Amino acid sequence: MDNKFGGEQQEINSNKELSIWEALIPIVLLIGLLAYNIFFADGGMWGDYSNHYILLVGGAIAFFVGLFNKVSPKAMILEVWDNLKKVGVPIVILLLVGALAGTWMISGVVPSMVYYGLQILNPTIFLAASVVICAIISLATGSSWTTSATVGIALIGIANAMGISLGMTAGAVISGAYFGDKMSPLSDTTNLAPAMVGSELFTHIKYMSFTTVPSILITLVVFIILGFTITPTGVAGDSMVINDLLTSKFNITPWLFLVPATVLGAILLKVKPIIALTVGALMGGIFAMIFQPEVIKELTGASTADMSANLKAVYMGLVQETSLSLPAFIDNLGLEASTKDNLTKLLSGKGIMGMLWTVYLVVCAMVFGGVMEAIGGLSRISQSLLKMAKTTFGLFASTVASCLALNVTASDQYLAIVIPGKMFSKAYEDRGLAPENLSRTLEDSGTVTSVLIPWNTCGAYQVGVLGVSVGEYFMFAIFNWISPFMTLLFAALNIKIRMRKEKRQIKVES
Repeated sequence: MDNKFGGEQQEINSNKELSIWEALIPIVLLIGLLAYNIFFADGGMWGDYSNHYILLVGGAIAFFVGLFNKVSPKAMILEVWDNLKKVGVPIVILLLVGALAGTWMISGVVPSMVYYGLQILNPTIFLAASVVICAIISLATGSSWTTSATVGIALIGIANAMGISLGMTAGAVISGAYFGDKMSPLSDTTNLAPAMVGSELFTHIKYMSFTTVPSILITLVVFIILGFTITPTGVAGDSMVINDLLTSKFNITPWLFLVPATVLGAILLKVKPIIALTVGALMGGIFAMIFQPEVIKELTGASTADMSANLKAVYMGLVQETSLSLPAFIDNLGLEASTKDNLTKLLSGKGIMGMLWTVYLVVCAMVFGGVMEAIGGLSRISQSLLKMAKTTFGLFASTVASCLALNVTASDQYLAIVIPGKMFSKAYEDRGLAPENLSRTLEDSGTVTSVLIPWNTCGAYQVGVLGVSVGEYFMFAIFNWISPFMTLLFAALNIKIRMRKEKRQIKVES
């Protein structure tokens, strides 16, 4: 089966020469350096690219551990190269999302979403509504990435206008997006998990609902409660000021919703994401030329929005980070500088250039993960966790720990599903457990926690798209971090632990 990255799944590298302590050396040093950078250097130990350099340092340490354990440099370099090839498609998607965000700003698509969203979404219900909206879109498309890149961007814009915490909003978007991604039969991870363990797709989805539905209900309850604590004040809470700002800069019209509707429709029709996002970005440029001549003149400095100015503005939206100036009436309100900065974000677009920081982080993470895989470190960690599973609950707990460890070390949610799926499959079978127990646990701990790791491809993607750091949204991505606990609770209480039919008589330990 081909994975999302378009490459065939590889065999798991193992290395009998490598001890668990040696496998942990690069990880411990990596986490130590990252912790120091965050808590003591305010994230700037080596400038804006500190985390990138730390990942490369971790990869270098793993490289020397590999040399000490008789792994050839060529093998490690080839594994890194294979990892980089696998993220080719995600990197292109990241760049396209930047282009899409840029043209959707200058065309007025996102400003129109914010304008109408402010009229429909009350601050009290905004967070819970964000969860539901993103869950529906993600269920329909099977993609958390597409959900964030479309409605997610708009919801962040609305939250910024309302003065609602962007960390809370990003957590709500991610919670809903990953619920849909996890439960949709169109999702690649939902198909991958049962394929790895020999389960059937819809049996897997049905069995997964036992832990997933309670998790999303708890998430909704928490966001409903949080909604009652939101009290927007000043200009951030004055929708009239925000709407005046948007209408002074853009031609706001429902016709602009044709652009996101086309992208979502293409995904529903199973058009490849690269094609769908390219169409969305180009449509944004075309609609900018049709509906936003004043924006084009401001961006290009041209006196008229002729064809030359139109093409230049579309290029700027696609490639460059763009920003429009605040109108004069905003300056006359006597607002604080921080408030003006928040309003400026409503008039800013990323473009391809705005996604390069995220792309470089993904590349560095793949270097670290590739070396760790080549030296057999990932395999050694999973094997050690498997040896600790003395009871059925211990087996579930070891699976969860393995998925979490691989999301941290491999920086890739697919490896966090594939490696534990292969490693633990025989152990579940030996205990008489049906394969859907394992496939459910892989999704509950591998799929959803990937977005909680800043250097994981999923975490880096969401940070790049939503513009909110993992540290800001971590505690609010409630569905994502509660899911592993839910699967462990079910295992501890022996709830919905299905046995193989031929071994029904085996009693489950707890």
